[in-house]
Amino acid sequence: MAEKEVLIEVKDLKKYFQVGKHATLKAVDGVSFKIYKGETLGLVGESGCGKTTCGKTVMGLYDATGGQVIFDGTDIHSLNKHEKKEFTKRAQIIFQDPYSSLNPRMTVADIIGEGIDIHGLYKGEERMQKIHELLELVGLNKEHALRFPHEFSGGQRQRIGIARALAIEPEFIVCDEPISALDVSIQAQVVNLLIELQKKKKLTYLFIAHDLSMVKHISDRVGVMYLGSMVEFANSDELYQEPLHPYTKALMSAIPIPDPHEEKIKRRIPIEGEIPSPINPKPGCRFAGRCRYATEACRTSTPELVEIKPEHFVACHRVKELNEL
Repeated sequence: MAEKEVLIEVKDLKKYFQVGKHATLKAVDGVSFKIYKGETLGLVGESGCGKTTCGKTVMGLYDATGGQVIFDGTDIHSLNKHEKKEFTKRAQIIFQDPYSSLNPRMTVADIIGEGIDIHGLYKGEERMQKIHELLELVGLNKEHALRFPHEFSGGQRQRIGIARALAIEPEFIVCDEPISALDVSIQAQVVNLLIELQKKKKLTYLFIAHDLSMVKHISDRVGVMYLGSMVEFANSDELYQEPLHPYTKALMSAIPIPDPHEEKIKRRIPIEGEIPSPINPKPGCRFAGRCRYATEACRTSTPELVEIKPEHFVACHRVKELNEL
């Protein structure tokens, strides 16, 4: 079997924000993972865990406080202006909110064509033909090109956002919660569209979401984040069938089951308490204050993300003991 080719390697990535004279918000704190060419890596966790900040730092929209993002052999945070422009041609982002991410004063043709113009890919009739092709590719009509964003529904706007990301034919796309602002009836359509486009265009995705069912549907591997740190990382099927970290187990127990009888007898694992502040966090495991299994070691020593089983990584001092591995 051929070895998978790494497109992106994130090494000990940190993104801190100064929120006062002596306060530092550690939004992303030492996250590491690899994304292989052609795969979808899912990133999940509660709101405020740092997954969106991680995605934007991977894209270079935020400067990294520490660590590296190696894209095809080059650290994107060491690129000069010209090199960054070349990088943006190969990597794009689909934003979370289709209502605020599209300029209301621009037509759909200008929104989609902006990247084409910046990189000088097509001009005149050829440019408009490309825009029409992209609209049809995402399930819209070429007649939509001269309309404005306010004339579309949320699902249609997100399709325009996807067309904009595809306009310069990137290899890698960060999907930053692309379905969270949409109606449930539209979410599956957008996810299925992303899967279809991935097959057609041989794309690589970093798919960020808090909808665990959708992440399972689209992802090859999944990383679980909690308060700026990665707590578990594994193949999608294995993670959903056999989660090992107490936090991941609680998250998975909250996924609804379509069968009413199964849903009724399912054992739900509650997580008590609120997510602590990421500002000047205390030493030790970030989840210790909400974990029923936490010991003194958990509160004083930060666990490392280690390979417990083949390709299954967990950051928990008691993982072997709790799961009898």
